[in-house]
Amino acid sequence: MGTLTHRRYRGFNELTIEGSEILRNLPDTNVLLISNHQTYFADVVAMFHVFNASLSGREDHIRNVGYLWQPKLNLYYVAASETMKSGWLPKLLAYAGCIPVERTWRADGKDVQRTVNPNDTKNIGIALDDGWVITFPQGTTRSFKPVRKGTAHLIKQYKPIVVPIVIDGFRRSFDKKGIRIKKKNILQSMVIKEPLDIDYELDSIENIVEKIEYAIEQHPSFLKVIPQEEIQETAALDELRKWKY
Repeated sequence: MGTLTHRRYRGFNELTIEGSEILRNLPDTNVLLISNHQTYFADVVAMFHVFNASLSGREDHIRNVGYLWQPKLNLYYVAASETMKSGWLPKLLAYAGCIPVERTWRADGKDVQRTVNPNDTKNIGIALDDGWVITFPQGTTRSFKPVRKGTAHLIKQYKPIVVPIVIDGFRRSFDKKGIRIKKKNILQSMVIKEPLDIDYELDSIENIVEKIEYAIEQHPSFLKVIPQEEIQETAALDELRKWKY
């Protein structure tokens, strides 16, 4: 799967990377990687490439797929259970370390309100105890949506090292699912930042949420520095989706 997807980030499109050295300095377990989200699958597949390339000694690039021969196997990602059951490919991708969770605010395209499944939280804790976990704390591919408080509760409960990642270009490169290439010759980017400074005891849930929003550049204040045409494009796509469904 890694060999088949490599050209999506180095071939059809180009992926620029910053912060490989940060990944190499992390411990082998209890690391929570938080990121903004642009497609269902292309984002996390790119992270699998970048993480393994970086850990094998490559400096901010994924050239030469030889890093796939010794992959980091204790690498997991959190995904909505309904998404991972939506076809044969998601079901196959689930074997690459998926931690399926039930979203408490949305199901089958409709807004819902339900309590957190304690087994979901427990499974994330088990994964953190074993390795690294990737999560998208906004729980959606739409930009500048609020960070869900559940991520902050996880951080206070399990006290992981929290590493922010900011991605861009994936929405323009791929369709919403991140499977079909929508446009070629798009510059994609992935910036790995230094771990967040969090006081697990004294920081409130709201304080941690705000730190996450700033770290993954999804705080409302960042709207002021986003090109207006990009904001309009995203808004137009969201409006089209409303009419579609």
